Amino acid sequence: MEIGLIRGLGTLVVFIAFIGVVLWAYNSKRKKGFDEAANLPFADEPKSDQREEKDSRSNNE
Repeated sequence: MEIGLIRGLGTLVVFIAFIGVVLWAYNSKRKKGFDEAANLPFADEPKSDQREEKDSRSNNE
């Protein structure tokens, strides 16, 4: 086997694996879990109503 053929087959295997990961990530059954994980950094932030109320109190003082 020539080195070019081996590299070509390696590229093909990696490309097929990439397509598999993309399809797995966009699978509708797992989308809800990915959406929840994407919003985790914002979970500790106060809700917008509480933040606006706090800001309006500090402006009145």
